[in-house]
Amino acid sequence: MGDPAIGDRASHRGPGRPPEAGRRPARRARPARAGSGRRGTGLVPVAAASALFVSACGAPSGHSAAPVSAGAVPDKPSKPVTLNILDVAGNLQLTQGMLDDFVKQHSDIVSKITTSTGKAPDLAGKVKAQEDAGRLDIDVVLTGTDGLSAGIAQNLWTKMTPDFSTRLSNMGNYTDPAVKMQELAQGYGVELVEYPSGPLLEYNPAKVTDPPTSTDELLTWCKAHPGRFQYAVPENSGPGRTFLMGLPYILGDSDPKNPTTGWDRTWAYLKELGQCSAPYESGTANTMTNLAKGTVDMIASTTGWDINPRVLGTVPDDEKITTLKGFHWVTDAQYAVVPKGIDKDKLSAILNLLQFMLTPQQQAIAYDKGYFYPGPAVNGVTLSMAPQSSQDALNKYGRSEYDSLIADNPQETSLPADQQVAAFAKWDSEIGAAKK
Repeated sequence: MGDPAIGDRASHRGPGRPPEAGRRPARRARPARAGSGRRGTGLVPVAAASALFVSACGAPSGHSAAPVSAGAVPDKPSKPVTLNILDVAGNLQLTQGMLDDFVKQHSDIVSKITTSTGKAPDLAGKVKAQEDAGRLDIDVVLTGTDGLSAGIAQNLWTKMTPDFSTRLSNMGNYTDPAVKMQELAQGYGVELVEYPSGPLLEYNPAKVTDPPTSTDELLTWCKAHPGRFQYAVPENSGPGRTFLMGLPYILGDSDPKNPTTGWDRTWAYLKELGQCSAPYESGTANTMTNLAKGTVDMIASTTGWDINPRVLGTVPDDEKITTLKGFHWVTDAQYAVVPKGIDKDKLSAILNLLQFMLTPQQQAIAYDKGYFYPGPAVNGVTLSMAPQSSQDALNKYGRSEYDSLIADNPQETSLPADQQVAAFAKWDSEIGAAKK
């Protein structure tokens, strides 16, 4: 997504992030890691996020206008480089430890990694402006499917596979769901984490004593309790877009992968639901806050957005989850994408970093505190390999029913890039605009 107490993946995410940045979480900054300034990995931070905009002083070093061929990229950079990473998915909650480990273990490749956060809807415009000016200040973007899709649509990303497949051989160890989600990247991104996402409904059991188990029951409950159900704008929310993409399966639409002509039931349902639901929030974290405060009683959620805010204490631990009849998981993922114009030394460092992040030992860090539950995108990773803090959090706040829900229900990929962009646009014009 895409986020919890994180900022919205703008995944994913949520998750994403659950969680999205700006988390999920992204999705998208969580209370414990609030703020959008740039952070240093093990070293001194550089300029604040505003420095991501083009400055008048000229192009930063380390970028070139012409694309770099695979054969021209060395095994290691000629000297250690600094990498500037922008997170618009809340992904750092899952991968910051991986970045820290890489700097510690490979100081001959990377001298420093600086990080900043932003929002996915702003990403494509920001990167395009910098690429057009030849003044990139971003080396890597961590994004959910939203930012990935928008960048593909505008031809902003460096082609990673098959161009550099031999340098990214650990991608061959992806889990089956991760393989399917990697296909959505069309070669322009490298999947770092993956989870089954949702759609789930999260609710306050003191207020929702008979939770809905079907779309009809949800609509009936919503009409009987106007303004008490809520979800966030799908473009900037892992749970929001998972709810959007999951409804066509639940409602039995003619083509769940075609929001333009195959979602007649979904669009009709969302219009009717919009007449009784609470105003659409700009990000998932706001819906979690509203649930915790009692402003609403039920929200769209995902596994990560359910677990992580309860770990953080931003949502009461006694909140419950339910699914709707005909439920299919809509899987979500977060990716690393590289803007066009990166020079060969920086690209070499990035390839080494991504290969490192896809080892099982580093992937275990992605369990985090449930933000993108489970999280790892490669095979052979168990919770017992994760940091003790992750094990403790998930043993206490995880839900036993997730194992059976994941095993017993179909898993579908998120929409392809072009269809996801179309779905967001249609939702904005026909659903979101109607409530403003």
